[in-house]
Amino acid sequence: MCGRFVLISPLTVCGEDFPLDGPLPNYPPRYNIAPTQAIPVLRPLRAGAVGIALMRWGLIPRWSKGPDSRYSMINARAESVHERPAYAQAFRQRRALVPANGYYEWQAAAGGAKRGAKQPFLISKPKMALFYMAALWDAWTPPPGHPAAGEGRPLLSVTVVTTAATAQLRPIHDRMPVIVPAAAAQDWLAPSTPSVRLAEMLRGAADDFEIRPVSPTVNNAGHDAPDCIAAPLLLFSNEL
Repeated sequence: MCGRFVLISPLTVCGEDFPLDGPLPNYPPRYNIAPTQAIPVLRPLRAGAVGIALMRWGLIPRWSKGPDSRYSMINARAESVHERPAYAQAFRQRRALVPANGYYEWQAAAGGAKRGAKQPFLISKPKMALFYMAALWDAWTPPPGHPAAGEGRPLLSVTVVTTAATAQLRPIHDRMPVIVPAAAAQDWLAPSTPSVRLAEMLRGAADDFEIRPVSPTVNNAGHDAPDCIAAPLLLFSNEL
């Protein structure tokens, strides 16, 4: 799965991979992005251009009653995304990309650690290069009388698509985001792309990630600072 991620590259870097159109959101470097927060999302515009909008992480289907804490919908499984009611229409018509420099997974700590303790790992490309996670977006319009109705505009939201982890990543977690190479991104974004091509893209990416343990400060979803991606502090005791 993907429940936290890092985005420290300026959004202008996306312009090296896509013909960007429209204003770019003001988005500072983020080291611990968590669900329900606003994240940058790339989606297709007219004439092949790509726009970037901030969206709530956690999909709210347009036919739903609105945000529901019982269903986070931060991830959608690639194996069923084409048929599940919450995702099927967005999969056909509203595919998107979420830029990232890395994402976190947790693994049970080695023997000797207290029960329940987990070690966080940062999974990234070499040199923390920017990559793109497959995503689906939607726009939910609050009904009259809803607390969010006063803003007068639809609430944009997004979910990250996940697939079975590659052999390299499986020891950490059995799921991973679907990574879309920049060269194939227009196929993912275009509504006209054949389903057979989409199915091919959903199968995952090559084993070219770097995996390293990071500080447990990332465990606190409210902590967002460079020390989240720092190496963990190792404590040694001299026992005679």
